[in-house]
Amino acid sequence: MSRRPIHPPSKSRYSERDETIVMIPRVRIAIPALLLLAAAASAADDIKPEAILDKYIEATGGRAAYEKIKTEIATGTLEITTFGLSGTLTVYQAAPDKAYTDIEFPVPVGKAEEGSNGQVAWAINGQQGPRIKEGDERASALRRDAVNADLRWRDFYKKAELAGTEDVGGKPCYKVVLTPNEGAAETRYYDKGSNLLVKVIVPITTPDGAITAEMALSDYRDESGILTPHTIAQKLPGMDMVVKIESVKHNAEIPPGRFDLPAEIKALTDKKTDEKKPDEKKTEKK
Repeated sequence: MSRRPIHPPSKSRYSERDETIVMIPRVRIAIPALLLLAAAASAADDIKPEAILDKYIEATGGRAAYEKIKTEIATGTLEITTFGLSGTLTVYQAAPDKAYTDIEFPVPVGKAEEGSNGQVAWAINGQQGPRIKEGDERASALRRDAVNADLRWRDFYKKAELAGTEDVGGKPCYKVVLTPNEGAAETRYYDKGSNLLVKVIVPITTPDGAITAEMALSDYRDESGILTPHTIAQKLPGMDMVVKIESVKHNAEIPPGRFDLPAEIKALTDKKTDEKKPDEKKTEKK
């Protein structure tokens, strides 16, 4: 399953104002031994960031297992712990780059949706209504929505850099900074022992401005030969969320029309097309 941040309805709905993650036995050998240990540690960290990303693929199942995945349906729950709000979550994905997410909260919050058909990235919720994602937000959504995005990271990122090591949950991790082809860099933390991805810090563009999301990934389980995190704790400004994945089905049949643009989104795309026509006519006259 792609490590995608979940975007719930706008937090303003729930604000109080609106009420609504050997000891060395002899001194004479202590110094040489320590030098050897230091050299070994240095050599262990002399690793390319690309190798860390590729090791993650091997640790979680291997390239061959990933390449077999053409569709995925994940179900679970999403709890906005800050507000004591819980709902159900269903994520559909199909190769190469189609996705649809459905979040169902109790009344009065209701339903929130987002998705992409490989070209148009969109979202609908009760607070903001239907909207089409543009710019960095669109680019980020298309990266998240791509099937096997972790395997295909070279398609989406132009640079990978190792920014040292850092402890996450008491375990040393490689800190890798990835710069996408479009948009701001994100930071990933890979456990040096297991090679698993345990934390991600990613910038997010929203209608209200740019924010930063921090995700902690844990509870990895085997799903059809792929180790998949089943708990994803997210921290956003003023809001904490926990996603619990209950089921992941690979190569499952996707309901017909699942990735079609909703009528409200189709209307917006048609409007954009109509607005461009006068400009096209002016260009033709020139």
